[in-house]
Amino acid sequence: MNRIQKFFTQIKGLLVHRFFQVLLFIILGLFAYGLMFSNVKPERVQVELFKPAEQTIRSTKTVEDTYKTEQEKEEISKQVADVYSLKKEYAKNKVDLISSIFDSAIEVNKETDPDEDHKEDEDKKETVKTDAQKVSILKEKLTDEVNKNIEESVFLALVQADEDELKIAKDSTITAVNNVMSSRIAASDVENAKKKVVEELGYMSISGDMKKASTSLARTAIIQNVFFDKDKTEEQRRKAVESVEPIRILQGQIIVEENQLVDRDVYRQLELAGFLSTESTIYPYIGLLLFIFLTFAAFYYYFYYSISKKDNKYNQLLIFSLVFILSMATMKTVSILADLKNSNLEYIFPGAMAAMLIKILLNDRLAVAMIILLGSYGTIIFNGDTPGNLDFSMGLYIIFGGLTAIIILSRPNFKSKVLVAGLLLSLINMAFVFSLIFIMDSHYTRMEYLYYASAAIGSGVGAAVLTMGLLPFFEAGFGILSSIKLIELANPNHPLLRKILIEAPGTYHHSVMVANLAESACEAIGSNGLLARVGSYYHDIGKTKRPHFFIENQMSEENPHDRLQPETSRDIIIAHAVDGGEMLRSHKFPKEIVDIAEQHHGTTLLKFFYHKAKKQDESTLEAAYRYPGPRAIMKEVAVIGIADSVEAAVRSMKHPTPEKIEELVSFIIQDRISDGQFDECDITMRELSIVKHSLCESLNGIFHSRIEYPEPGKLGQKVTE
Repeated sequence: MNRIQKFFTQIKGLLVHRFFQVLLFIILGLFAYGLMFSNVKPERVQVELFKPAEQTIRSTKTVEDTYKTEQEKEEISKQVADVYSLKKEYAKNKVDLISSIFDSAIEVNKETDPDEDHKEDEDKKETVKTDAQKVSILKEKLTDEVNKNIEESVFLALVQADEDELKIAKDSTITAVNNVMSSRIAASDVENAKKKVVEELGYMSISGDMKKASTSLARTAIIQNVFFDKDKTEEQRRKAVESVEPIRILQGQIIVEENQLVDRDVYRQLELAGFLSTESTIYPYIGLLLFIFLTFAAFYYYFYYSISKKDNKYNQLLIFSLVFILSMATMKTVSILADLKNSNLEYIFPGAMAAMLIKILLNDRLAVAMIILLGSYGTIIFNGDTPGNLDFSMGLYIIFGGLTAIIILSRPNFKSKVLVAGLLLSLINMAFVFSLIFIMDSHYTRMEYLYYASAAIGSGVGAAVLTMGLLPFFEAGFGILSSIKLIELANPNHPLLRKILIEAPGTYHHSVMVANLAESACEAIGSNGLLARVGSYYHDIGKTKRPHFFIENQMSEENPHDRLQPETSRDIIIAHAVDGGEMLRSHKFPKEIVDIAEQHHGTTLLKFFYHKAKKQDESTLEAAYRYPGPRAIMKEVAVIGIADSVEAAVRSMKHPTPEKIEELVSFIIQDRISDGQFDECDITMRELSIVKHSLCESLNGIFHSRIEYPEPGKLGQKVTE
C-alpha cells in the first residue's frame, strides 16, 4: 500500500466517528464560505455630486425608484382626458315639451272656435275669441318658464293655424328635435346643433308663419346634452395611475458608468440602491452562511443515512470532498482571472470535470448532485464581484455542461473515451453559450463570438484532460476500480492474461467463455457487466500454478487425479482460489478482482472427490471438502460463480439441447440457493431468474446445432442441411 493510500486510510479511520464526519462538512462549508465571502461583501463606493464616477457601479439589488414612479403617475394622470357623459333623457324631455305645446295649441283652437253648423246662431257668436284671447288661454295651459322662452309671434302662429297644420308641424318639429338631440351636443356645439335643426325643418310644407314658429320652438328645444362627469373622470385617472408599473432600479443594472458625471438623478439612484449608506449590514454574510448550511446539511443527510456500506460511505465522502475542493478552487481562480482581464473568461471553467470524476469514480446520483452544487455556487462566484448579484447564466452553463458530460459518459464505451467525450462536450457547450447569447439578444463582433466559442471548447477539452490526469491519483489513493482501469486490465497483452494463455490455454478459453456469459447476465440485472467480464478473465489465475491438474488443460493426457488420494486432489483444486487471490494481490490488482478469484466458488462442495473419499472412509466430513470461501458478497461474484459452473457442465455434455441446457442451469442455480451460497449477497430471486434466462440464451447461441459437412471424399457432392 503506497503512501497516498495509507494517508486516506487513516482519514477513513477517523471518519468512523460521527464527530469527524461533522467536522469534515464544517471544514468544507468554511472553505466554500471563504471563497465566496468577497462576492457577497457589501460594496461601498466613493462618489461626489457633480463629479465624474471613478468606476462603473451596478445595482446590487432591485429597488423601486419612488420619485420616478410618482412622476410617471402624474404624467399619466394628466394625459387622461376629461370624461363627458351624454344625458339621453334631455332629448326625450324636449320632445315631450314640444309635443305638449302643440297639443295645447290644438286644444285651445277646439275650445275657442265654434262648429260650422252653429255659426249662424247669435248666441254662439259670443263664444268666438280674438287671437289675443287665444294666446292668453294657451299661455295659461303652459308653465311660466316655458312661456318665458317662447316668442309672442310663435304663440300667435299657433293659435291662428288649423288643426291639420298644427299636427304636421308637430310631427316635423318633434322628428327634427329628436334627431339633433340624439347626438352629443357640447356647450360649444349648441349653436351648430340649432342650425342643423333649422336645416331639417326647412323642408316642411306648411305656411311661412307656422314654419317660423316650428323653427323657433325647435331652436328653443336644442340645448347642451353632454356634461363633464367628475366621478368617471377621477375613476379613469385612478385606473390609469394603477396601471403604472413601479419604476425599479434592477439588480445588476448600471447606475453610473466610469467617468460619467454624477448628477442629482444618478446621486439619488445611488442613495436608493444603498451605496451612499454608512450603515454596515450583516445580512449578506448570514444569507451566504445559511445557503451553505442548507446545501451541506442535505449532503450530510445523504451520506449518513442513504449509504449503508461503511467503507464505501467513507470512500465516497472523501472523494466527493476532494473533488469539491478542487473544483471550487479552480472556479475561484478562473473568476479572479476573468475580473483582472475584465473579460468573460469564466466560460472556460471546466465545470464538467467534477461531474466526470464523480460519475466514473462513484455514481450518477452523486455526479448530478455535485454539478448542481457547483452550479449554484457558481452563480455567486462568477457575479463579477458585484455583491448581491447572481450570475444565473453561468450557473446554467455549469449545470448544463455537467449533466451533458454525465449523459455522454453513460453511453456504452464512452467511459474509456473521456477525451472523445470532452470533444463532444465542447461542441455542446459552444451551442449552449450561443443559445444564451441569442436569448439575451446580445450583439457582439465576430472576434467576440470566436472568443466565446474558444472558451466553450476549452472548457470541454479541459474537463476531459483534467479528468484523465486526476483519475490515476484517485484510483491509487482510494483503490478504486474505475471503468478505465478495468479496460486496461482486459487488454489481452496484460502479463497475467498472457500467462494464462501460454501456461493454461484451456483455462484461458474457459475464462473467455465465462466472461461472455457473466457479462450478459450482469448487464441484464443492472450490475457491472465490465467488472464481471474482467473478473472472469482472472478468476482462475490460480490454476496456472498447476495447470495440468485441471481437466480443461489436460487435452488427451492422463488425468493425474486418478493416481492421487482424494484429499490430495481436494487440496490442489481448492488451492487455485487461494493461489489466485495471492497472485492478484502481489500484482496489486483491485480488491474487486481479488474477491472474484477468491469467492467465485464460495463454500461449495467438491462433490466428486468428497464421494470418492466417502467410499474409502465413511467418517469423512463434508466440511473438509468445501472451498474455504468466503461466499459471494457482490452480485457480480455470484453471477460469475454460476456462469463458471454452467459453462463447465454444458461443455461436458455430448449433445446439448435447449431443454437440457435450461434444465442444467436451473439445477445449478437451485443447488447454490439450497446450499446457502447467496446468503451474504443481495441478489434477489427475480434477478436469479433473469440470470438463468440470459445464460440459457447465450449458451443456446454457442452450442446451437451445426451443419453436418460431408466427408472429405464427398466434398464434390451437394451439401444439404
